[in-house]
Amino acid sequence: MTTTEVLDVAGLPAAQIATAAVAALHTEALLTPKPGLVDTHGNASHPDMTVDLLRASADALFGPIRDCAIAARELPVGLALRARLGAIGRAGEHRMSTVTGGVNTHRGALWALGLLAAGAATAHTVPGAARVAAQIAYLPDVAAPERAISHGQRARLRHGTGGAVTEAAAGFPHVVHIGLPTLRAARLQGHDPDSAALDTLMAIMASLDDTCVVHRGGPSALTYVHRCAADVLDAGGCTTSSGRRLLERFCRDADRFGLSMGGSADLLAATLFYDSLPWNGESTCRP
Repeated sequence: MTTTEVLDVAGLPAAQIATAAVAALHTEALLTPKPGLVDTHGNASHPDMTVDLLRASADALFGPIRDCAIAARELPVGLALRARLGAIGRAGEHRMSTVTGGVNTHRGALWALGLLAAGAATAHTVPGAARVAAQIAYLPDVAAPERAISHGQRARLRHGTGGAVTEAAAGFPHVVHIGLPTLRAARLQGHDPDSAALDTLMAIMASLDDTCVVHRGGPSALTYVHRCAADVLDAGGCTTSSGRRLLERFCRDADRFGLSMGGSADLLAATLFYDSLPWNGESTCRP
């Protein structure tokens, strides 16, 4: 886009919001190298996934994410909206599962991006949209059926880690206060898009209580992930030779230990999604 026109994200068509979310999922899938995550180098700790499968899964989420944005414009924040978003999410999970042959590629991403799309559809700023998402996430889904406990829920109960629900109810702090500032600072420093995104992923990994990590390796694995990601950033990030070496070692170790940083991947996608939207007072042009 060449215009410097300032638009309002809350006035965007719901389909355009969903398109931005799906594009962010594609960008996250292709970003390479990523510790403990599927990328163009391989499937890391996920033998049942490929980049192509992740991209097909992302495309399948266009309709559910669009419908979350539409629902947020039709209903005020409350139990009725929460119930509708829950129903949309369950239908979206079924659609995703059909496309992936039952592989859970983006369940966490659908939760995060669906809520954030609802916030973007009704608010004019990033903090405002995150508050809307948090208000919705805090409400119980009174229409939700009984379902088996997830790996993330089990890790949260056993080890006291936060998880996706806690992140959402807190207003997505790893998107608003860590992801976006890191991404935008890297861009202002002249970093290429992939390096900026990788540094952003490291910043999220260095702080997030990722229940995907805890499920596979326990609290000690989470401590290890926090330290490795912080070491990459302390070495100057992914644009420096020392930072790149540490990142590549981190990737090898994550594969060797069978770790998965799926929660961090979801929040990187959420960060890229919100960065791409024309918030009130922000130019639609990117440097």
